[in-house]
Amino acid sequence: MILKNLKNATTGFIGSCIFTLVCTESLQPVFAQQDTSAIVIDAKKITGPFNPVWSYFGYDEANYTTMKDGKKLLSELSTLSKNSVYIRVHNLLTTGDGKVALKWSSTNAYTEDKDGKPVYDWKGVDAIFDVLVKRGIKPIAEIGFMPEALSVKPTPYQHHWKPGVPYDSIYTGWAYPPTDYKKWSLLVYKWVKHCVEKYGEKEVKTWYWEVWNEPNIGYWKGAMPEYFALYDYSVDAVKKACPLAMVGGPTTTGPRWDKAADFLKAFLQHCVDGKNNVTGKIGAPLDYITFHAKGNPTVVNNHVQMNMAVQLQDVAKGFEIINTFSSLKKLPVIIGEFDPEGCAACSVQFNPQNAYRNGTMYSSYTAASFAQLYALANKYNINLRGAVSWSFEFENQPWFAGFRDLATNGVDKPVLNIFRMFGMMKGKMLEVNNLNTLSLQQIVDSSVRGEKPYVNALATLVAHEMYIMCWNYHDDDNKKSIALIHLLLQNVPAAKVSINSYLIDESNSNSYTLWKQMGAPQQVNATQFNELEKAGKLQKKVVAKTLNVVNGVVNYQFPLAGQGVALLKVSW
Repeated sequence: MILKNLKNATTGFIGSCIFTLVCTESLQPVFAQQDTSAIVIDAKKITGPFNPVWSYFGYDEANYTTMKDGKKLLSELSTLSKNSVYIRVHNLLTTGDGKVALKWSSTNAYTEDKDGKPVYDWKGVDAIFDVLVKRGIKPIAEIGFMPEALSVKPTPYQHHWKPGVPYDSIYTGWAYPPTDYKKWSLLVYKWVKHCVEKYGEKEVKTWYWEVWNEPNIGYWKGAMPEYFALYDYSVDAVKKACPLAMVGGPTTTGPRWDKAADFLKAFLQHCVDGKNNVTGKIGAPLDYITFHAKGNPTVVNNHVQMNMAVQLQDVAKGFEIINTFSSLKKLPVIIGEFDPEGCAACSVQFNPQNAYRNGTMYSSYTAASFAQLYALANKYNINLRGAVSWSFEFENQPWFAGFRDLATNGVDKPVLNIFRMFGMMKGKMLEVNNLNTLSLQQIVDSSVRGEKPYVNALATLVAHEMYIMCWNYHDDDNKKSIALIHLLLQNVPAAKVSINSYLIDESNSNSYTLWKQMGAPQQVNATQFNELEKAGKLQKKVVAKTLNVVNGVVNYQFPLAGQGVALLKVSW
């Protein structure tokens, strides 16, 4: 009965909107290009809180944090909303001179003197955390990687990877277990204790501490039981230095793979009833659970084809595994890396499937995939705390080189504006009904591969404001088509509403389009930089349009380009 009533209401709604559009000359061509998409949102149908799972970011190159463009971008991220932003980086304990390279950073936190005695130096990690804390950003302090003096196989230690070189060449001496777990534990204790003394326990207990990164693949050259030992010694050290600190793991990747699923299950089982390598007792402290999920774009018939399904299958499988542990399934979950594929530093030059990254395909994919993430967390009743977008910036690299980043040379890319949109949304989530769209299960099973695009919305409500994010997404970049979106807002408690809209498409909130129009320069002058910087910000498309509310109902329609995303702010 509910579906029938909704269908009837929607059909009538479309009919009224079609009449309006036929009488509107400027929209007639738009209507002819694409079927309409009717979306119904009821202001009284609240589904739960709108948790800021989007406000988590990460990157391999920790030393970018202290560089010019890195600081600029972090300042921008810190102002996305009133919610805390969390930053996760690799290489916080790696040995070296602090010079950054692709997929490489170092802090030299631990060395040993000629007698083998530990030497601790916190200047490198302090410089990184100082930048974050100064901006109100919270670290996800990744406990890794192995200092050269502690590695069981230290040579070779620093890799010299670059795009085009086999990825596995990055796994050098830093990826091995420690020669002495007690020395490792003392290093972790000293580090956390230092952070408590420098930043205060009140601050440090709001951070997340996690043990290592992706120990189920080449990032960990030890066996699974050795990772469990590393975890036990690490969490014991953290808790001794800051008893209320939050520690988690195992940060594995790809739960849809059998071996990865087995690792995640075995780790959780170890935390529940395994023998602790430090105390000899049963179990290990676990304050939150973290794993990674990645998509898999390819090139098909000379165009990029995304694959959201495999990324969501990672998420679903991870959630399923967590739910098999009754004592753990209410713990917070952080998806430590949540991305369209697995290598942020792999450029378009050697990986043409990454051509999605500069334009609006990345931004529309991000909007649509995060919406599915909310739906999956609801389906599996998971306490999802965050999902880390492994995307930041690459200092002193060519303009729009095709890295997975949020900005290039200090200019924001379209994808960053999705997070600006998320940052504007607040309050409670509202139920969104769209009878003519793909279901969650269809996307998890098959991604978005049909003739029609995936057009839908995410909506929130707070006080006298409703926020509606709409996207027009397709896996195939050659199947862009304009969607005509009709919104039917119900139970709006006002006589009039004011609508402001923000838009990301080829012409709006898009520095990449402007850069190409400039001739794709690699030497950008001051005037061009200022124009690109302005184009990279989130832009309003409609400013304060007033609509009448009739019996609590608002009708609003607008076209949305293929791979476009719009945010509507409805106020009364």
